[in-house]
Amino acid sequence: MASHSPATTGFQIVCREIHGACDEPRCLSRLLAHRSPSERQQIKADYRTMFGEDLIARLQKTLAANQDNELCNLLYLWMLDPAERDAIMARDAIESAMTDYRVLVEIFTRRKQEQLFFTKQAYLAMFKKNLEHDLFTEPSHPYQRLLVALATSHKSHHDEPSQHIAKCDARRLYDAKNASGTGLVDEATVLEMFSKRSIPQLRMAFCSYKHIYGHDFTKTLKKNLCGEFEESLRVVVKCIYSPSKYYCKLLQRSMQPPRTNKRLVTRAMLGGDDVGVDEIKLAFKNNFGRNLGDFIHESLPQSDYRDFLWMWQGGQ
Repeated sequence: MASHSPATTGFQIVCREIHGACDEPRCLSRLLAHRSPSERQQIKADYRTMFGEDLIARLQKTLAANQDNELCNLLYLWMLDPAERDAIMARDAIESAMTDYRVLVEIFTRRKQEQLFFTKQAYLAMFKKNLEHDLFTEPSHPYQRLLVALATSHKSHHDEPSQHIAKCDARRLYDAKNASGTGLVDEATVLEMFSKRSIPQLRMAFCSYKHIYGHDFTKTLKKNLCGEFEESLRVVVKCIYSPSKYYCKLLQRSMQPPRTNKRLVTRAMLGGDDVGVDEIKLAFKNNFGRNLGDFIHESLPQSDYRDFLWMWQGGQ
């Protein structure tokens, strides 16, 4: 989104306002919620130049003093570099009572291979542990095997996706699902494919599958009684095939009454911001027949947290 600050003055005025409002989440929301990723980076750089202080460290102090305030957590994550944010969210997912593999799937499917490298570096620097090592447990979970395949993909994300390869992969996916006659997927075929294809190439394969067979691959996985691997694969495919649809549904689900799951809302909003807020709004309208902004106002009680979401999606 375009900045509300005059281009000729940079973000000095905004930084002064932020400096005077670091302990006031409501004011910070007004100043930061509508900022694009590049604007946030510039604000952090200008803030350090002007005040000799790291804005992230300042926001972390505010969060430490307000651990139960989800808006403070959202503001802190919002201003982090993507690699650091992903590292923190991955660590939280791994350290939860039951590992939240969906968080890890979201990270691994929306980042290019070189971006994942920086996430792994940030994880190591922040937690003194190797992310891929922390993913392994015995016995392994199907999500883990899919994540490892995605993490080890050697197909360059700079290569142009190939329609020929996509058609071949679509047919391999069809055979992998139907060859055994049991309704289960040939796991080895899927893992090999995921380990050798970029996310754009996999997305094209799922598009080719729908074109050739008349329905989504996820529908094929859901049609018959499936196992744990198939259920995990469905989530991964949804994240790859249509991330805007995935995140708009996550937003909708996280704000369902009677009790909003603000942590889930935060996760959905941050993931949706990576995909693009305009794409999320369009997907929300297409899937639910209503505007995202209206849904936010109707689903959440009046609060500074709701105001942040409202401004993020384009509200004034």
